Amino acid sequence: MKQKLFFAASFAMLAVLFSCNSNDKKKEPEMKEPKLKEENVTYAAGDINMNGFIVYDENIEGPRPAVIVVPEWWGLNDYAKKRARDLAGLGYIAMAMDMYGNGQQADNPDSAMKLAGPFYQDPGLAKPRFEAAMSKLKSYSQTDATRMGAIGYCFGGAQVINMAKMGEDLKGVVSFHGNLNVVPANKDLLKAAILVCHGDADPMVPQTETDLFKKQMDSIGAKYVFKPYEGALHAFTNPAADEVKKKFPDLPVAYNAAADTASWKDMKDFFDRIFK
Repeated sequence: MKQKLFFAASFAMLAVLFSCNSNDKKKEPEMKEPKLKEENVTYAAGDINMNGFIVYDENIEGPRPAVIVVPEWWGLNDYAKKRARDLAGLGYIAMAMDMYGNGQQADNPDSAMKLAGPFYQDPGLAKPRFEAAMSKLKSYSQTDATRMGAIGYCFGGAQVINMAKMGEDLKGVVSFHGNLNVVPANKDLLKAAILVCHGDADPMVPQTETDLFKKQMDSIGAKYVFKPYEGALHAFTNPAADEVKKKFPDLPVAYNAAADTASWKDMKDFFDRIFK
């Protein structure tokens, strides 16, 4: 009789445990693959017509942090759009912006420099264009306007640092292999945290430039992180850099898969901290 009672109690306990495990499984949130919504958009910066590319995950409800992508000196191309998609896959709404106007792109270094050069000579040219992109992105209900950031590549990296130094209302910016000292640092204007992802073998952003950047940031108590990647050259995040090098041998560019992966993780960790 005791043996029967023992087995009955054991079966009852197993039934309870099975029931609890089943209920726990039911409570687990269902993970959905991102369902990306992509839109080519137009907007204006004064009398200049601008193109843009906005993308977000339709499976996410409500506002979420927003990130602007400023392209390399080639202009708004497929690589900038890919990075916007990557950001949307992480849960952000992202916009690859048009800095030059009318979707202009360059296909060689000479034409790229003609487009990018004026922004190095007069950094203030970028401000109204960047703000026009911000306004367009803020018009989306998916955008949490209190949590906005920006990333940029090469020329675009310099531009997002400039926007931070000029006092744009951003939580943080990330520069990937960008120039560092176009605009002086000003503690009264700089609100954003800055992450610099830098190839330590990049001759286009030499040691003297990185040293001066750090000195200026330290002098005003800026919130910044400087991350060097060993052996990485200019454009280390872009797989197309190797083809560019074949076409234009004088350009010191090369893709570096390890630095690309590491810098993207560093960016994710950075945004996780500043957007939480």
